[in-house]
Formats: sequence, structure tokens, C-alpha cells
Amino acid sequence: MSDAIMAEGLVKKYGDVVALDGMDLRVPQGTVFGLLGPNGAGKTTTVRILTTLLKPDAGHARVAGFDVVRDASRLRAHIGASGQYAAVDDHLTGAENLEMVGRLYHLGTRRAKQRARELLERFDLTEAGDRPVRGYSGGMRRRLDLAGALVVNPPVLFLDEPTTGLDPRARASLWDVIAELVMGGTTVLLTTQYMEEADRLADRIAVVDHGRVIALGTADQLKAQVGGDRIELSVTNAADLEAASRMLAPLAVGDLQSDPAALRMTIPVAGGATALTKALGHLAAERITVRDAGLRRPTLDDVFLALTGHEADEKVKETVR
Repeated sequence: MSDAIMAEGLVKKYGDVVALDGMDLRVPQGTVFGLLGPNGAGKTTTVRILTTLLKPDAGHARVAGFDVVRDASRLRAHIGASGQYAAVDDHLTGAENLEMVGRLYHLGTRRAKQRARELLERFDLTEAGDRPVRGYSGGMRRRLDLAGALVVNPPVLFLDEPTTGLDPRARASLWDVIAELVMGGTTVLLTTQYMEEADRLADRIAVVDHGRVIALGTADQLKAQVGGDRIELSVTNAADLEAASRMLAPLAVGDLQSDPAALRMTIPVAGGATALTKALGHLAAERITVRDAGLRRPTLDDVFLALTGHEADEKVKETVR
């Protein structure tokens, strides 16, 4: 399977700030590639270079067979992109926005109008299609922007946090659209702050930090790096949380995490259900009241925490792009 996206040694600096420090990527054709990382990791800078909006200071990249610097003008006809913020014209209707994109891609007036109506239906915007965009909700504007990225059915699609601001129903609908596109052969590079989104959609995931890839693999492979099960339990008061932390620390095979505000703790363990039974027995013997307890497998949030040293923040955007 050939690579639809290839980047080697990408470097980008903004003054003294290094946004990319030798970024390497390879994305096979017809797959979804997830790019995860903390604020300022360089995700959006990577996307901007791959979509010809920025030139790297060093390194090189090819997308759909085109060099992103030397062949930038030709490459733009083969990619679609949707950024973190909806790039739509408030003074035009939804249909007019999509028709304008179609004409910019030289589809012709008739085909541009036809394609606009197809996409309005696909993104559940038909009823709003003839209204000015300035009256759209944030979620509607986001869906229209995504529709614009699909006007020419590009072979490579870049989605930079595409579901930010969408409600769960709209997010699930977009996931279905992405799955349909990939089944048809489209390659998708996805940056996201929602771990469940990457877990569901991405064939492979790169975790980036400080401008370079620090881990690469499938979701299951990355979770296996963290290893083991987690006991999650909550108690009724802060004193019990402190006592439980001291008592269960010997069972942990990694760092025990405590959340005093939620009166909740997470303990990485070996032995699965046996470890949970032992932990509950210890707590019962000390008369510590447990509100709830359960055993779960590692998640991408655990991977993110283990690799970067802190949790993914779904509310804060990157300060360094």
C-alpha cells in the first residue's frame, strides 16, 4: 500500500519557539491517521505545512504524490481541509458558500450547484441551505465548513479538530461520513482532542510532543504500552480517600492517581478481577465506605498521560501552532 502522506524531518520555528523538531509521518492510502498531542505539540503546524499553508524551515513532505513546496499549486487540487474554526462567509447562504467553493475548483456553475445540494443533504443542512450563514448556530457552521472540504471529493482530507463544538449526535454523524469516505479510498489525517474519536476512527495514531512523534501504532498497540488493568473507585470523604490511597498503594504496579475533588482514585494493577477483590477486601476490613468501584482496561487517555505526563485537555486549544 503506497503512502498518501509522507513527511521526513520537518522543522518549523517561530523565533525562539520550536514548533516542529524533526516531525516524521507516513500515512498509507485509504486509512485514517490520528495525530494526538498536548497544547503546543505542533499538530496544527504539521497540518498547515502538509496543506501548503506554511513552508517548513527544514525537511520535506509529499502528499498525494506532490511535494508540498515545489508542487504546492498542483497539490491544492487534490486535498480538502477543515480547520478548527469554520471558514465560511456569513453574508452568503449555506448553498452559496458551497457553490463558491465548487466554482473555485472549476466545477462549473451547474455542477457546483448540484454538489452543494448533495452536501447540504448529507450534513443535514437542507432546510437551512437558503438562509444566510450569519444566522447559523456554531454546530451548523462547523458542518458547513466540513461540507466545503468535500466539494471535490479529494483523495486526501485533512481534518484539524473537526468535531470541536459539535453535539454528540452531530459528532457521531460526522464519524459516519468519515468512515464512508475511507471506504471509498479517501485518506484522512485527523487531529483531535477527543480520545474516543481517535480510538474509534484512526487505523494508526501518532502521539506528538515538542514537535516530534514520541509514539506510533494502533490504538491497541499504544494501550499495550501502558499495560495492565485499572481499578477505579470512589469513596465518601477526603479522609477515606487518603486512607485508601495508603492501603492500596502496595497493589499498584504503577503510579496511583488520586482526584481529591471527585473523591476518586485510579490504581494500575496486575491480576484483574483478583486484584479488585483483594482491594475491596482491604477497604472493607478498615471500614472504608466505597461509593462505587470497577475494573477497566487502559484507554487512550491513559496512554496520553503516560507518554506526555499530563491528561489531554479537551477545552484548551494549542497556543503554539
